Parts: sequence; structure tokens; C-alpha cells
Amino acid sequence: MNYIKSFTLILTFGLMVFFPLVSKSQIIVSFNLDQPQDTISRHIYGHFAEHLGRCIYDGIYVGENNNEIPNINGARLDIINALKNLNIPNLRWPGGCFADTYHWKDGIGPKEDRPSMLNIWWGNTTEDNSFGTNEFLNLCEELGTEPYLSANVGSGTPQEFADWIQYTAHPNNSSPMTLLRAENGRDKPWKVKYWGIGNEAWGCGGNMTPEYYANVYRQFVTYANNWNQTDRLVRIASGASSSDYNWTETLMKNIPNRMIEAIALHHYSVIDWNKKGSAVGFDESTYFKTMQKALQMEELIVKHTAIMDKYDPDNKVALFVDEWGGWYDVEPGTNGAFLFQQNTMRDAMLAGTTLNTFNNHADRVKMANLAQVVNVLQAVILTEGSKIVLTPTYHVMEMYKVHHDAALIPVSFNSPDYLLNGEKLPAVSISASKNKNGVFHVSVVNIDAKKSNQIILPISDLGLKSFSGRILISSSLQNHNTFENPTLIEPKSFNDFIIKDGKLSFSVPPFSVIILEGK
Repeated sequence: MNYIKSFTLILTFGLMVFFPLVSKSQIIVSFNLDQPQDTISRHIYGHFAEHLGRCIYDGIYVGENNNEIPNINGARLDIINALKNLNIPNLRWPGGCFADTYHWKDGIGPKEDRPSMLNIWWGNTTEDNSFGTNEFLNLCEELGTEPYLSANVGSGTPQEFADWIQYTAHPNNSSPMTLLRAENGRDKPWKVKYWGIGNEAWGCGGNMTPEYYANVYRQFVTYANNWNQTDRLVRIASGASSSDYNWTETLMKNIPNRMIEAIALHHYSVIDWNKKGSAVGFDESTYFKTMQKALQMEELIVKHTAIMDKYDPDNKVALFVDEWGGWYDVEPGTNGAFLFQQNTMRDAMLAGTTLNTFNNHADRVKMANLAQVVNVLQAVILTEGSKIVLTPTYHVMEMYKVHHDAALIPVSFNSPDYLLNGEKLPAVSISASKNKNGVFHVSVVNIDAKKSNQIILPISDLGLKSFSGRILISSSLQNHNTFENPTLIEPKSFNDFIIKDGKLSFSVPPFSVIILEGK
């Protein structure tokens, strides 16, 4: 019989410089410290780079001959350094919708010989294919991150897919695709473990029914050979959009477990697809509705997981939420098809609560990919010429990297309500972990726009001797970093807590994120 040691957290208020005195709520949080726990996969903190707007060209990739912006083989050095600081675990490419119109052989070889293509999904722009497989995989090596390639199923063929795997992974230099790879300057294979079998097959990936896609998936993975037997391929099925539970049910029923390692899920926090609203000029009511959509992630994961459990009781198939984030109207004066939007404290709240949800479902959620990495949707990085901005979402991802590959400590608590116009949402989101060095971290998000919440942490039984913290906070939900003021919102040291009588007390101000560390 396991002895379950628990401790209690009670949530308090501080940093009155920004906010008027308001009533405080107390939250009691129980943590299970003794039972073996799931590992929070670092891949939950993955990213997504699609050929969309200014994500690749004029974003990540500025060209090898660019003498004005420092770069490594054409990839911006400041972006590389910023992503390294996140310990970015994986990067998904080339799409998105773009993936199912992309033919990888057009993006290899001498650049002057590569054919151009029309990007029909994102503005009908013409691309010269100067950023292709070699450039992407070399970038991943520079970043120290794992590539996640999305294969063309919508307009591609199983042979094209099989050739791509051989080109990237086959160790034998006498095979046709590896000879081609050598001609293009690469003798040894790259390590490509993650392969998406199409994207959004229910929509831009072919408008397929789930039954039809299940058969197409089975056909494609039949030819997904892996020549590196020490590193099994992770084959990822194109999964459901938000609450399309029938899609998950049909795929789990019709694809044998031996043919699949993961199934995807896409969910964007969009209030109204026809009227998404401004990324910056929003009111509290709009903020509240955005958070409603963001917090729906909990329900989606629970219900999709329940379906997966029915067909996969041994938990061999992972759930990959490989597209998530906020989606608003583009910034005024920018190309409507390029999806360039600003990033405010609202997005920090969205990111923090969503990452807490992923952490707390680490048993089934093994990867997630924020959409997108640079200049598109809820980007962590924005660029303008030689300038760069790290967004509030970037800072949340950086604060949360302490959870990478740490042991999840499950939490249970009753959150106070965030009330507005007769509706309510849970105000507080929490996840906790303990890393291999025994360092404890708890991440707390308070989405309430006006009210703080109080925390008291009994520490006498934790074996921890010192505490520190960091906070992301600002005076307005609409605040954001700009090219003129890129450091308005940055994490700050947080030591506004009191240790007394074996208890540590601190507060979570309105719309703020706190990471507390105990050693």
C-alpha cells in the first residue's frame, strides 16, 4: 500500500503597484509526491514552421548572401539563438496546409535549378524553393532540435513519401536517394524520427472522410521503412479538428496499433471564424471568450483520450496536439493571407493555461506544437528587417522549460471562479513537476482580469531548503512588446513571498504567470 504524502498550497496577493486592492480567494491544492509519475515530455513544448506569410522567407530564412542580417547558412542568427534559449525540442515543417501541396524534390539541389511554385493556400505567392529539406534539417541540427516532417498525402504519392524517408535517413550510400543526397552535399543521414502522414485530411489535406483517410494512411505507412533499427519512426496520423470525436474513433478503430505511434489533434482559440477580432484592440468580454476557447483544451484531451483508451488500453498511441494557439485578425496594413498578428498578455494567459493542461495530461499527450514560431499567429518571435521581438508567449515558453522531461506531480484543487457578465471560468491553472536533480517547480496562472488569488505552501515535509520565483506580469491585458519597445513585458524575479511556521505564502496577481522553484 502506497503512503501518499500530500502538501497544501493556499493561493495570496502581491505586486500592488499594478492593481487596486481586491478581495482574495484561497485555493487548497493537493500534490501526490510518492507515487511513480508520468514524465512531462519536452516535446510538449514543440513549435511549428509553415511556408506561410513571413514565417520562413523574411522570417527564419533571409538567404546565405544576406550581408545585413547575421545568419548561419541563410537562417537568422538572432532567431537561432532565441530558439536555443527555449531549448526547443522539435520543429514541425513544411506545413500545415502547405504540406499537402509540397513536393520535396523541388526543394533540393542547386538553388538556381530549383523550380518555383505557387503557394495556393497563403496568398498565391510564388516561392523559389530556396529553403528545402537540406536547409531545414541543417537548421534543426544547428538548433539541436528534432525535425518533424509533414508528408504530402493530399497530392503526393506513397513513392514520393518513401523516397523522402530514404533521402533523409538511409545509411547506405549506394542507394538511389542517398546518392542523390550525396550529390547535394550530405553524405551521412540526418536523424528524422517524426513523420506526419498528411495534415488536416478532413480539410485542406484532401477533404477526406475518416474511413477513406484511414485506408490512405495504412497505404502510406506500408512504405515507411526505417533503416536505422535503433530509432523507430514515429508515424503520426492526421487527427481531428477540435471536438470531431468521430474522426478519432474511426481512425483508432481502423488503424492497427502496430501501424501508428501517434494521432494528431488541432485546436485554435478562435471566438468566431468569420470575425476573429483584433489581436490588440480587444475588451475584457472578448478576452473572456478567448479564454473559454483556450480552456476547452482540457475537455478535448479528456474526451479524445477516452476514445483512444478504448482501442489502446496499453497507451501505446500518443496524442500529439501539433497545432494550437490563438488566432485573430491580421495587423492593419498587412497581407490578410500572411496571418501576422501581435501578441499580448492575453496570449501569455492562453499559453500558460494550455501548457499546464498538457503537463497534467502527460500520460497521453507526448507532443504539442504552438502555431507558429515566427511572424505567424501566436508567434514566439516577430521580425521587421533586422529587428526582432520576443513576445509574451515566448517568455512563457522560456519560463516553462523547467518542466522539460521532469516527473509530473499531479495536482487537485478547487479554483475560484473568474466571473464576467453572468458567466464563469476557472481562474487558476496549476501544474507541478520534479526534475531528475530533485528540483521542484510549480507553474501558476491566474486568468482573472481583476482579482488576485492567494497561495500558502506548507514546506516542512518537502525537504526543500531554498525558494525562488519568476513572474510575467503587466499593467494591461493589451500590453505587448513592439519593435520600438521590445522589452516592455519580460519575466522578473519574484521573491514576494513569506516563509513562516513551515509555510510559504505568496500571491498571484491578475493575468499573471508565476514559476516557483524549490531546492
